[in-house]
Amino acid sequence: MEPWNSTLRSDFILVGILDNSGSPELLCASFTALYMLALTSNGLLLLVITMDARLHVPMYFLLGQLSLMDLLFTSVVTPKAVVDFLLRDNTITFESCALQMFLALTLGGAEDLLLAFMAYDRYVAICHPLNYIIFMRSSICWLMVATSWILASLMALGYTTYTMQYPFCKSRKIRHLLCEIPPLLKLACADTSTYELMVYVMGVTFLIPPLAAILTSYTLILFTVLHMPSNEGRKKALVTCSSHLTVVGMFYGAATFMYVLPSSFHSPRQDNIISVFYTIVTPALNPLIYSLRNKEVTGALMRVLGRYILPANPTL
Repeated sequence: MEPWNSTLRSDFILVGILDNSGSPELLCASFTALYMLALTSNGLLLLVITMDARLHVPMYFLLGQLSLMDLLFTSVVTPKAVVDFLLRDNTITFESCALQMFLALTLGGAEDLLLAFMAYDRYVAICHPLNYIIFMRSSICWLMVATSWILASLMALGYTTYTMQYPFCKSRKIRHLLCEIPPLLKLACADTSTYELMVYVMGVTFLIPPLAAILTSYTLILFTVLHMPSNEGRKKALVTCSSHLTVVGMFYGAATFMYVLPSSFHSPRQDNIISVFYTIVTPALNPLIYSLRNKEVTGALMRVLGRYILPANPTL
């Protein structure tokens, strides 16, 4: 079969989970509902953190960045998947595929690093509270955020450029929800074994150190919390940390499956399910996990709604 690339044919066909589901209409409706939930919950969380001065602290500054990343991440994937299904047109141009891959890798990589910085923030707050304003001053917080975005975008640019330079000749069909490295490499008509090994090594390098930092931070936090004299302080610390650990578990579980496990453990169906989890489900659940058990966030939400929404509706 003659190799094809952007100079021969300019599009791929995304064959995602909606095309191989027994109830695609129901699944499409679920994706739409989850996307609207992600837009609403992340948008509200960003609004509350921006508008309420009591939340202008490092913990919520980093949480706002997480919400922004989740909002953008799901917007890169979900609208196209839903619109493609409704229009019965799953094509994506070579350039759009490259852009989607770059954005997904950037946002996923930035979230990977940000979660580690959020764990460090909780470690300093609980284990070294007297030095918190020094170790987590504004310049440090901005450095953390800038590091997350810049390193992730550089990593994504390298991966995307190298992946898309391969000639693709086996098929135009990408059996995945979005353009990602593993399913695209299956279409290449050149030897990708060395590059697949490099992706594996870089995946381990990019995922394991932040995860190790998170686990170390929370191990130290646990020892500190167990020695707290105040039951109320202990409970508040555990609630905050359990929310973060839940998000960490969902994110790193999916990322490890996609980029650390060998290709022999992968199948198109499993990869599709995992991709739905970290691109659609997790961004919708993250703000709920952080806010439902957080009295500061729920209180701030009530204050913001009372200040800007209720005055405009005096009849309520």
